[in-house]
Amino acid sequence: MSDAKLVLVSHHLCPYVQRAAIALAEKGVPFERRFVDLSAKPDWFLAMSPLGKVPLLIVRQDDGREAVIFESAVICEYLEETQSGTPLHPADPLTRARHRGWIEFGSSILSDLWGFETAKDDDAYGAKRSALIDKFGHIEAELDAGPFFAGERFSLVDAVFAPIFRYFDVFDTITPTAVFDGVPRITAWRQMLAGRESVRRAVTEDYGDRLKLFLEKHDAWLLKKASL
Repeated sequence: MSDAKLVLVSHHLCPYVQRAAIALAEKGVPFERRFVDLSAKPDWFLAMSPLGKVPLLIVRQDDGREAVIFESAVICEYLEETQSGTPLHPADPLTRARHRGWIEFGSSILSDLWGFETAKDDDAYGAKRSALIDKFGHIEAELDAGPFFAGERFSLVDAVFAPIFRYFDVFDTITPTAVFDGVPRITAWRQMLAGRESVRRAVTEDYGDRLKLFLEKHDAWLLKKASL
């Protein structure tokens, strides 16, 4: 196990940051959080992040040097390779490859989710809602008895989808989206993940308020729909 001290550079709403935070917690690895304002990126952050994005994982090595890892998928793979604790990837190469594919599928859902939450009219909202329903239909067909994606064992796929479901925990307090109607396996999976400590602690207590403020700033149709 690595003795390096880890710092997770974060943003309060970023689902990719949450993936890394969940993986760190599931591994039982102590780490620090350092939050940045992505609307006013500090110089130290721009110097570290080639893409100007979070998350970053700062690895403080035993000799005093620091190394920076960027991209959530790479960070999670690094943790798998360097930290002991519970494995978050399957041991079987074929199953592991399939999990990596579903992780990428989760990232494609986040792309549609961005369009869904920032839609400014009913047509755009409806189109992204349909895209989300279609993709969640593929996930529903893949799930088995649960309680997690791969059955009894929590995996990185769960760490990817927990932040996706968290969005809807907030959205559904504003107006029913009905995105998860007719997908009982996803509904059960979503509920299980919502109660897991690593998932709950991946965000600050004011996450819901911050997300609602984000919707207001983007003049989201989701908020207008609630008042119709």
